[in-house]
Amino acid sequence: MAWSIADVARMSGVTSRTLRHYDEIGLLPPAWTGSNGHRHYEQADLLRLQQILLMRELGVGLREIRAVLDSGADRVAVLREHHRRLLAERDRLETLARTVGRTIAELEEGRDDRDMMKINNPENLFEGFEWSDRSDEVRERWPEHWEQSRRAVESMTAEDTERWQREVTAQMVRFAEFMVEGRPADDPVVQEEVDAHYRGVCRFWTPDAAAYKGLGRHYVDDPEFRANYDRIAEGLAEYQCAAMAVYAEARLG
Repeated sequence: MAWSIADVARMSGVTSRTLRHYDEIGLLPPAWTGSNGHRHYEQADLLRLQQILLMRELGVGLREIRAVLDSGADRVAVLREHHRRLLAERDRLETLARTVGRTIAELEEGRDDRDMMKINNPENLFEGFEWSDRSDEVRERWPEHWEQSRRAVESMTAEDTERWQREVTAQMVRFAEFMVEGRPADDPVVQEEVDAHYRGVCRFWTPDAAAYKGLGRHYVDDPEFRANYDRIAEGLAEYQCAAMAVYAEARLG
């Protein structure tokens, strides 16, 4: 039995455009193409697509996915590894759910007379988060910067990584506090914090004005980044993005 590209898109939730792209890069060729140019897929192709989507969910890049699928590795063994990682991810998400629940409870109990958010034990806000860049978009848009960042990350020791995560945590909390206080994005205090953020980014790669503004937009547009920010305070991603845009125009333009 064979399914059309429209059928596969409907079943999998993957757009026809993405399926055509997977064909073009040799990741998921159709079983056959009709005289009218329409792609058709068979059961083996659906199983391959499932593996692609599983690895995408686990943050694996398209190039690495193709290498795995073309390696001839035992399919069941590969699926077992995916299953193991998915169970680990399930446990992480359960931890995140507890983190968010605890935050909700603390915020509901800690509101002052002005109904302002109060942040208690900020380190608890981030239990369960994974601070790794899993975006193919960054790699595709800024390949040189991505490679520079990758080398910098790989050179970090475990202690360096832990210290960096603590710094990121503290900085996100400060931005949230500024937002709750009602400070505008161009407030000098906010811009001083953005300067610290920019210098932190420069430890890994050095963005120009356009790239730094693009990074801010990525915090908003990428669902994972946006969700992480909004779990701290709703609208935080947009707030930091706006502050980064002000900084880029004033300091990097």
